Amino acid sequence: MHPFSFTKASDTREALAAGRDGGRYIAGGTTLVDLMRETVERPETLVDISDLPLREVTVTRRGGLRIGALVSMAETAAHPKVRALYPVISEALELSASAQLRNMATIGGNIMQRTRCTYFRDVSADCNKREPGSGCAALHGVNRTHAILGTSDDCVATHPSDAAVAFAALEAQVHLLGPDGERTVPFADFHLRPGNTPNREQALRRGELITAVEIPALPRPLKSGYLKVRDRQSYEFALTSAAVALHVRGGVILDAYVAAGGVGTVPWKLPAVEEALVGERPSDRLWAQAAEHAADGARPLQHNRFKVELLQRTVERQLRIVGGTK
Repeated sequence: MHPFSFTKASDTREALAAGRDGGRYIAGGTTLVDLMRETVERPETLVDISDLPLREVTVTRRGGLRIGALVSMAETAAHPKVRALYPVISEALELSASAQLRNMATIGGNIMQRTRCTYFRDVSADCNKREPGSGCAALHGVNRTHAILGTSDDCVATHPSDAAVAFAALEAQVHLLGPDGERTVPFADFHLRPGNTPNREQALRRGELITAVEIPALPRPLKSGYLKVRDRQSYEFALTSAAVALHVRGGVILDAYVAAGGVGTVPWKLPAVEEALVGERPSDRLWAQAAEHAADGARPLQHNRFKVELLQRTVERQLRIVGGTK
Protein backbone atom coordinates (compact mmCIF):
# COMPACT_ATOMS: atom_id res chain seq x y z
CA MET A 1 0.00 0.00 0.00
CA HIS A 2 1.32 3.44 -0.94
CA PRO A 3 1.48 6.33 1.57
CA PHE A 4 -1.61 8.55 1.80
CA SER A 5 -3.06 11.22 4.06
CA PHE A 6 -6.32 10.80 5.95
CA THR A 7 -8.86 13.39 7.07
CA LYS A 8 -12.26 13.05 8.71
CA ALA A 9 -15.01 15.42 7.59
CA SER A 10 -17.37 16.67 10.29
CA ASP A 11 -19.87 18.13 7.82
CA THR A 12 -20.59 18.28 4.10
CA ARG A 13 -18.76 21.59 3.72
CA GLU A 14 -15.51 20.05 4.93
CA ALA A 15 -16.07 16.95 2.81
CA LEU A 16 -16.67 18.93 -0.38
CA ALA A 17 -13.64 21.13 0.23
CA ALA A 18 -11.42 18.06 0.57
CA GLY A 19 -13.05 16.37 -2.42
CA ARG A 20 -12.56 19.44 -4.58
CA ASP A 21 -8.85 19.24 -3.81
CA GLY A 22 -8.69 15.65 -5.03
CA GLY A 23 -9.55 13.68 -1.88
CA ARG A 24 -11.30 10.34 -2.28
CA TYR A 25 -14.40 9.76 -0.17
CA ILE A 26 -14.51 6.68 2.04
CA ALA A 27 -17.12 5.32 4.47
CA GLY A 28 -17.27 1.54 4.95
CA GLY A 29 -14.17 1.13 2.81
CA THR A 30 -15.02 -2.45 1.86
CA THR A 31 -13.94 -1.95 -1.76
CA LEU A 32 -11.49 0.93 -1.77
CA VAL A 33 -9.26 -0.41 1.01
CA ASP A 34 -8.92 -3.74 -0.81
CA LEU A 35 -7.95 -1.97 -4.02
CA MET A 36 -5.39 0.11 -2.16
CA ARG A 37 -3.84 -3.01 -0.65
CA GLU A 38 -3.52 -4.46 -4.14
CA THR A 39 -2.08 -1.10 -5.37
CA VAL A 40 -4.83 -0.89 -7.98
CA GLU A 41 -5.97 2.36 -6.37
CA ARG A 42 -3.38 4.86 -5.12
CA PRO A 43 -5.24 7.88 -3.71
CA GLU A 44 -3.12 10.57 -2.12
CA THR A 45 -5.87 11.61 0.32
CA LEU A 46 -8.79 9.76 1.88
CA VAL A 47 -11.75 11.73 3.22
CA ASP A 48 -13.77 9.87 5.86
CA ILE A 49 -17.43 10.87 5.43
CA SER A 50 -18.91 8.39 7.91
CA ASP A 51 -20.06 11.18 10.28
CA LEU A 52 -22.16 12.98 7.66
CA PRO A 53 -25.96 13.02 8.20
CA LEU A 54 -26.82 10.72 5.31
CA ARG A 55 -28.16 7.71 7.22
CA GLU A 56 -31.94 7.89 6.83
CA VAL A 57 -34.46 5.89 4.82
CA THR A 58 -37.56 7.98 4.22
CA VAL A 59 -40.76 7.78 2.21
CA THR A 60 -41.01 10.77 -0.13
CA ARG A 61 -44.02 13.05 -0.33
CA ARG A 62 -45.20 11.30 -3.49
CA GLY A 63 -44.76 7.82 -2.02
CA GLY A 64 -41.33 6.90 -3.33
CA LEU A 65 -38.32 5.97 -1.24
CA ARG A 66 -35.15 7.90 -0.47
CA ILE A 67 -32.15 5.96 0.87
CA GLY A 68 -29.29 7.96 2.35
CA ALA A 69 -25.87 7.23 0.87
CA LEU A 70 -24.45 6.16 4.24
CA VAL A 71 -27.20 3.72 5.16
CA SER A 72 -25.58 0.30 5.32
CA MET A 73 -26.59 -2.50 3.01
CA ALA A 74 -27.85 -4.51 5.99
CA GLU A 75 -29.92 -1.62 7.36
CA THR A 76 -31.43 -0.96 3.96
CA ALA A 77 -32.34 -4.60 3.37
CA ALA A 78 -33.98 -4.91 6.79
CA HIS A 79 -35.86 -1.59 6.72
CA PRO A 80 -39.63 -2.22 6.89
CA LYS A 81 -40.43 0.39 4.24
CA VAL A 82 -37.95 -1.11 1.80
CA ARG A 83 -39.35 -4.59 2.38
CA ALA A 84 -42.94 -3.40 2.02
CA LEU A 85 -42.58 -1.10 -0.98
CA TYR A 86 -39.69 -2.59 -2.99
CA PRO A 87 -38.76 -6.12 -1.83
CA VAL A 88 -36.56 -6.49 -4.91
CA ILE A 89 -34.06 -4.15 -3.22
CA SER A 90 -33.99 -6.20 -0.01
CA GLU A 91 -33.58 -9.44 -1.94
CA ALA A 92 -30.75 -8.04 -4.06
CA LEU A 93 -28.90 -6.77 -1.00
CA GLU A 94 -29.32 -9.98 0.97
CA LEU A 95 -27.84 -11.97 -1.93
CA SER A 96 -24.78 -9.71 -1.92
CA ALA A 97 -21.41 -10.21 -0.21
CA SER A 98 -21.37 -11.59 3.35
CA ALA A 99 -23.25 -10.55 6.48
CA GLN A 100 -20.12 -8.87 7.85
CA LEU A 101 -19.60 -6.83 4.68
CA ARG A 102 -23.28 -5.88 4.47
CA ASN A 103 -23.01 -4.47 7.99
CA MET A 104 -20.16 -2.17 6.92
CA ALA A 105 -20.76 -1.34 3.27
CA THR A 106 -22.97 1.62 2.40
CA ILE A 107 -25.49 2.17 -0.39
CA GLY A 108 -23.38 4.96 -1.87
CA GLY A 109 -20.29 2.80 -1.80
CA ASN A 110 -22.15 -0.18 -3.23
CA ILE A 111 -23.15 1.58 -6.44
CA MET A 112 -19.61 3.03 -6.71
CA GLN A 113 -17.81 -0.29 -6.35
CA ARG A 114 -15.44 -1.26 -9.10
CA THR A 115 -15.38 -4.41 -11.19
CA ARG A 116 -14.18 -7.78 -9.92
CA CYS A 117 -12.42 -8.47 -13.24
CA THR A 118 -9.28 -10.38 -12.29
CA TYR A 119 -7.21 -8.54 -14.90
CA PHE A 120 -8.24 -5.18 -13.45
CA ARG A 121 -7.11 -6.32 -10.00
CA ASP A 122 -3.84 -7.80 -11.24
CA VAL A 123 -1.45 -4.86 -11.70
CA SER A 124 0.81 -6.99 -13.90
CA ALA A 125 -1.97 -7.48 -16.49
CA ASP A 126 -2.99 -5.12 -19.28
CA CYS A 127 -6.14 -3.18 -18.33
CA ASN A 128 -7.50 -0.04 -19.96
CA LYS A 129 -9.73 0.59 -16.97
CA ARG A 130 -6.76 0.70 -14.62
CA GLU A 131 -4.18 2.11 -17.08
CA PRO A 132 -5.73 3.72 -20.18
CA GLY A 133 -4.11 2.65 -23.43
CA SER A 134 -2.47 -0.49 -22.04
CA GLY A 135 -4.94 -2.93 -23.61
CA CYS A 136 -7.54 -5.39 -22.33
CA ALA A 137 -6.19 -8.79 -21.31
CA ALA A 138 -9.71 -10.16 -20.84
CA LEU A 139 -10.60 -9.90 -24.53
CA HIS A 140 -8.49 -12.93 -25.35
CA GLY A 141 -7.96 -14.28 -21.85
CA VAL A 142 -10.13 -16.17 -19.41
CA ASN A 143 -13.39 -14.28 -19.88
CA ARG A 144 -16.07 -16.67 -18.63
CA THR A 145 -17.40 -14.17 -16.09
CA HIS A 146 -17.14 -11.09 -18.28
CA ALA A 147 -19.80 -8.96 -19.94
CA ILE A 148 -21.78 -9.70 -23.08
CA LEU A 149 -23.71 -6.40 -23.13
CA GLY A 150 -22.37 -2.85 -23.35
CA THR A 151 -18.84 -3.98 -24.13
CA SER A 152 -16.25 -2.26 -26.31
CA ASP A 153 -12.89 -3.13 -27.82
CA ASP A 154 -11.32 -1.50 -24.76
CA CYS A 155 -13.21 -3.18 -21.91
CA VAL A 156 -15.46 -6.16 -21.23
CA ALA A 157 -15.59 -6.00 -17.41
CA THR A 158 -18.93 -6.45 -15.64
CA HIS A 159 -20.41 -4.14 -13.02
CA PRO A 160 -20.56 -6.20 -9.80
CA SER A 161 -23.38 -4.63 -7.75
CA ASP A 162 -26.62 -6.53 -7.16
CA ALA A 163 -28.40 -3.56 -5.58
CA ALA A 164 -27.58 -1.43 -8.61
CA VAL A 165 -29.51 -3.88 -10.80
CA ALA A 166 -32.60 -3.38 -8.64
CA PHE A 167 -32.15 0.40 -8.73
CA ALA A 168 -31.77 0.31 -12.51
CA ALA A 169 -34.96 -1.73 -12.90
CA LEU A 170 -36.90 0.66 -10.64
CA GLU A 171 -35.65 3.72 -12.55
CA ALA A 172 -34.04 5.29 -9.49
CA GLN A 173 -32.22 8.60 -9.32
CA VAL A 174 -28.90 9.46 -7.70
CA HIS A 175 -28.75 12.67 -5.66
CA LEU A 176 -25.39 14.43 -5.75
CA LEU A 177 -23.85 17.35 -3.90
CA GLY A 178 -20.78 19.10 -5.23
CA PRO A 179 -18.87 22.36 -5.20
CA ASP A 180 -21.41 23.76 -7.68
CA GLY A 181 -24.45 22.68 -5.67
CA GLU A 182 -26.99 19.87 -5.85
CA ARG A 183 -28.08 17.89 -8.87
CA THR A 184 -29.88 14.65 -9.67
CA VAL A 185 -28.82 12.05 -12.23
CA PRO A 186 -31.11 9.27 -13.53
CA PHE A 187 -29.69 5.92 -12.48
CA ALA A 188 -29.54 4.85 -16.12
CA ASP A 189 -27.07 7.70 -16.76
CA PHE A 190 -25.01 7.39 -13.58
CA HIS A 191 -22.88 4.45 -14.71
CA LEU A 192 -21.00 4.95 -17.97
CA ARG A 193 -20.41 2.31 -20.60
CA PRO A 194 -16.71 1.84 -21.27
CA GLY A 195 -16.48 2.95 -24.90
CA ASN A 196 -12.91 4.13 -25.39
CA THR A 197 -12.69 5.63 -21.87
CA PRO A 198 -13.29 2.64 -19.55
CA ASN A 199 -11.37 4.39 -16.76
CA ARG A 200 -14.30 6.81 -16.39
CA GLU A 201 -17.03 4.80 -14.72
CA GLN A 202 -19.57 7.24 -13.25
CA ALA A 203 -21.08 10.56 -14.30
CA LEU A 204 -19.53 12.33 -11.31
CA ARG A 205 -17.92 15.73 -11.43
CA ARG A 206 -14.79 16.52 -9.43
CA GLY A 207 -15.53 16.60 -5.72
CA GLU A 208 -19.14 15.45 -6.00
CA LEU A 209 -20.61 13.40 -3.20
CA ILE A 210 -23.50 10.92 -3.41
CA THR A 211 -26.12 11.93 -0.84
CA ALA A 212 -28.97 9.52 -1.61
CA VAL A 213 -30.57 7.09 -4.01
CA GLU A 214 -34.26 7.76 -4.63
CA ILE A 215 -36.79 5.33 -6.07
CA PRO A 216 -39.85 7.03 -7.60
CA ALA A 217 -43.41 6.31 -6.57
CA LEU A 218 -44.24 3.52 -9.00
CA PRO A 219 -47.80 2.37 -9.78
CA ARG A 220 -49.50 0.09 -7.25
CA PRO A 221 -50.03 -2.77 -6.73
CA LEU A 222 -46.42 -3.66 -7.53
CA LYS A 223 -44.85 -7.10 -7.16
CA SER A 224 -41.08 -7.39 -7.38
CA GLY A 225 -38.18 -9.74 -6.79
CA TYR A 226 -34.56 -10.53 -7.56
CA LEU A 227 -33.04 -13.75 -8.88
CA LYS A 228 -29.28 -14.37 -8.89
CA VAL A 229 -27.45 -17.21 -10.63
CA ARG A 230 -23.90 -17.86 -9.45
CA ASP A 231 -21.32 -20.60 -9.20
CA ARG A 232 -21.96 -21.11 -5.49
CA GLN A 233 -24.69 -20.06 -3.10
CA SER A 234 -22.53 -18.12 -0.64
CA TYR A 235 -20.56 -14.91 -1.19
CA GLU A 236 -20.26 -15.01 -4.96
CA PHE A 237 -20.84 -12.51 -7.74
CA ALA A 238 -23.53 -13.12 -10.34
CA LEU A 239 -23.05 -14.97 -13.59
CA THR A 240 -26.38 -13.40 -14.37
CA SER A 241 -29.26 -11.95 -12.40
CA ALA A 242 -32.68 -10.44 -12.99
CA ALA A 243 -34.59 -7.73 -11.13
CA VAL A 244 -38.28 -7.65 -12.03
CA ALA A 245 -41.20 -5.47 -10.91
CA LEU A 246 -44.67 -5.78 -12.41
CA HIS A 247 -47.81 -3.66 -12.05
CA VAL A 248 -50.74 -5.88 -12.94
CA ARG A 249 -54.36 -4.72 -12.74
CA GLY A 250 -57.44 -6.41 -14.14
CA GLY A 251 -55.33 -9.30 -15.35
CA VAL A 252 -53.23 -7.06 -17.61
CA ILE A 253 -49.62 -5.93 -17.18
CA LEU A 254 -49.79 -2.13 -17.16
CA ASP A 255 -46.15 -1.45 -16.25
CA ALA A 256 -43.00 -3.58 -16.24
CA TYR A 257 -39.56 -2.82 -14.85
CA VAL A 258 -36.77 -5.26 -15.69
CA ALA A 259 -32.96 -5.17 -15.45
CA ALA A 260 -30.12 -7.68 -15.50
CA GLY A 261 -26.82 -8.05 -13.69
CA GLY A 262 -23.66 -10.09 -14.21
CA VAL A 263 -23.85 -9.63 -17.99
CA GLY A 264 -23.36 -5.92 -18.60
CA THR A 265 -20.58 -3.41 -18.22
CA VAL A 266 -23.17 -1.38 -16.29
CA PRO A 267 -26.39 -2.43 -14.51
CA TRP A 268 -28.37 -3.39 -17.60
CA LYS A 269 -31.93 -2.14 -18.11
CA LEU A 270 -34.00 -4.32 -20.48
CA PRO A 271 -36.48 -2.02 -22.28
CA ALA A 272 -37.25 -4.55 -25.04
CA VAL A 273 -38.36 -7.08 -22.43
CA GLU A 274 -40.50 -4.42 -20.72
CA GLU A 275 -42.13 -3.39 -24.01
CA ALA A 276 -42.98 -7.01 -24.81
CA LEU A 277 -44.83 -7.32 -21.48
CA VAL A 278 -46.87 -4.11 -21.25
CA GLY A 279 -50.49 -4.49 -22.30
CA GLU A 280 -50.37 -8.29 -22.20
CA ARG A 281 -51.90 -10.87 -19.89
CA PRO A 282 -49.49 -12.93 -17.77
CA SER A 283 -48.80 -16.37 -19.19
CA ASP A 284 -45.96 -18.85 -19.53
CA ARG A 285 -45.88 -18.14 -23.25
CA LEU A 286 -45.58 -14.39 -22.64
CA TRP A 287 -42.68 -14.81 -20.21
CA ALA A 288 -40.77 -16.94 -22.70
CA GLN A 289 -41.38 -14.57 -25.61
CA ALA A 290 -40.40 -11.49 -23.59
CA ALA A 291 -37.27 -13.15 -22.21
CA GLU A 292 -35.99 -13.82 -25.72
CA HIS A 293 -35.24 -10.09 -25.91
CA ALA A 294 -33.06 -10.10 -22.78
CA ALA A 295 -29.84 -10.66 -24.71
CA ASP A 296 -30.58 -8.30 -27.61
CA GLY A 297 -27.33 -6.76 -28.78
CA ALA A 298 -25.15 -9.27 -26.92
CA ARG A 299 -21.51 -9.68 -27.98
CA PRO A 300 -20.34 -12.87 -26.26
CA LEU A 301 -16.68 -13.73 -25.95
CA GLN A 302 -14.89 -17.02 -26.40
CA HIS A 303 -15.65 -18.40 -22.93
CA ASN A 304 -18.97 -16.76 -22.01
CA ARG A 305 -21.32 -17.61 -24.87
CA PHE A 306 -23.38 -19.61 -22.37
CA LYS A 307 -24.45 -16.32 -20.78
CA VAL A 308 -26.81 -15.53 -23.65
CA GLU A 309 -29.09 -18.48 -22.94
CA LEU A 310 -28.49 -18.28 -19.19
CA LEU A 311 -29.66 -14.66 -19.15
CA GLN A 312 -32.79 -15.47 -21.13
CA ARG A 313 -33.65 -18.37 -18.82
CA THR A 314 -32.99 -16.28 -15.70
CA VAL A 315 -35.24 -13.45 -16.87
CA GLU A 316 -37.97 -15.91 -17.87
CA ARG A 317 -37.78 -17.67 -14.50
CA GLN A 318 -38.03 -14.44 -12.55
CA LEU A 319 -40.95 -13.20 -14.66
CA ARG A 320 -42.76 -16.44 -13.81
CA ILE A 321 -42.01 -15.99 -10.10
CA VAL A 322 -43.08 -12.35 -9.87
CA GLY A 323 -45.95 -12.83 -12.31
CA GLY A 324 -47.35 -15.67 -10.23
CA THR A 325 -47.22 -18.48 -12.80
CA LYS A 326 -44.15 -20.39 -11.61
